Amino acid sequence: MTTERECDQLLVERVQAGERQAFDLLVSKYQRRLMRLVSRLVHDPAEAEDVVQETFIKAYRALRHFRGDSAFYTWLYRIGINTAKNFLVTQGRRAPTSTEADAERAEAFDDAESLRDINTPESVLASKQIAYTVNAAMEALPLELRTAIVLREIEGLSYEEISEVMSCPIGTVRSRIFRAREVIAEKLRPLLDYPGDTRR
Repeated sequence: MTTERECDQLLVERVQAGERQAFDLLVSKYQRRLMRLVSRLVHDPAEAEDVVQETFIKAYRALRHFRGDSAFYTWLYRIGINTAKNFLVTQGRRAPTSTEADAERAEAFDDAESLRDINTPESVLASKQIAYTVNAAMEALPLELRTAIVLREIEGLSYEEISEVMSCPIGTVRSRIFRAREVIAEKLRPLLDYPGDTRR
């Protein structure tokens, strides 16, 4: 059984040996995932597509230096995130500044459980409001926090992988994810504290 990482490594070696089609396979494998990640950082779809395209061009040019010390996709994500950041800087767009959440009042996402199994019109509306609130809260996060939480909650990367992608220690990754969750939980509190909640 070859792992995903080993399959990618074989494709990388084929590209390094001059086989262009092998890179096309990597592009088709990661294009959608990379687009999902970049879209969270660069909101305009056409601009996000440009950033993804530029990421693959940079990756292709740099691939001869890729030694396989990290997984191909963490390497690719790192290039994607840096390309998105550079794009935002050249557009004169700064990432939003950090929002300080009141740590004591921030609650965990577990509260959403109380809304999950009830399909009443109210709960469906509440679920939509929660999704909207979570997305809006994520968009307002500073770039570093947003990147960390997207990689963890949406891309499903481990703390170790995020640490590689973001080029920072695992402790920093943990604190960024913790802070991002605090901010999002704080925004969710009014919605989760709806009438009928008996846990007082």
